[in-house]
Amino acid sequence: MHQLVEQIANQDIRALARAITFVENDSIEKLQIMQDAYSIKKNGMYIGLTGSPGAGKSSLVNRLISQIRTEGKTVAVIAVDPTSPFSGGSLLGDRVRMNEHFTDDGVFIRSMATRGSLGGLARATKDALRLCDAFGFDVIIVETVGVGQSELDIMKIVDTTAVVLTPNSGDVLQIFKAGIMEIADLFVINKADLPGVGKLKAMLRELIHMTKQDRYQPQIVKTITTENEGIEALWEKLKEHHAYVYASSEGKKRLEEQRKLEVLELIRDEIWRDVYQYVQSHPDFSSNLTNTDPYNLASSLYMKWKKEGR
Repeated sequence: MHQLVEQIANQDIRALARAITFVENDSIEKLQIMQDAYSIKKNGMYIGLTGSPGAGKSSLVNRLISQIRTEGKTVAVIAVDPTSPFSGGSLLGDRVRMNEHFTDDGVFIRSMATRGSLGGLARATKDALRLCDAFGFDVIIVETVGVGQSELDIMKIVDTTAVVLTPNSGDVLQIFKAGIMEIADLFVINKADLPGVGKLKAMLRELIHMTKQDRYQPQIVKTITTENEGIEALWEKLKEHHAYVYASSEGKKRLEEQRKLEVLELIRDEIWRDVYQYVQSHPDFSSNLTNTDPYNLASSLYMKWKKEGR
């Protein structure tokens, strides 16, 4: 595993793909890989794109890649897709929209299945992002699965979160209900050639005024991916916010909170793995459970797990 991470640091793209597979499969090698990868992190720019299905996120990412590449910067994309109910793998979705970049050595695109994880992300997304950083990509973009009201996890792993909306789609109502305003550092009104742009922009400005008075004021950018309009402005606003995060006390506090959450989640995952293995092998769990009270059984198994000094 040490050698694998060394290969990643030396920009071996096959080693990067193998390492991401290890962390996706939650293999025993995962911890060693991530410890080594963190020691060689290169502090790339982490961007998250989220929004409802059909908002045009993949097409937007495709255009954004092209814009970033004009500056000579390398780009990695972690595209989180729904899970196939048959194979457990990602359904790949709209990755075909990025096929023009497949032969570009400066671009790496990896689809990841959610595998039942909520919040629009795969469990291994953060690890994959870190591995891409260790490889040396200048910009790492995470595109969420687009599950409407469960997009909040993205703010835990990226520096800048862009929420993609479309006119006359009802997305603003989702924002009100889900609290997505709390995670948005930037709003992108995509498909801005459709009617209703002015109304949507006015509603967003009112929302920003109500909820972000003492914090960074999210910008609003209009894009039309079919015409490649607004992409340069979007990239400039992303860079502007990234600079703010690393220069302001608010940004530094946010990064500190992200790290605290990450430590707690890693501990939770370790505990869950231990409990799961114990319960699966316990005879009380493997017996006929049809008429069993699940509340009492869960409490009993948990207390036995604790009593055994786990």
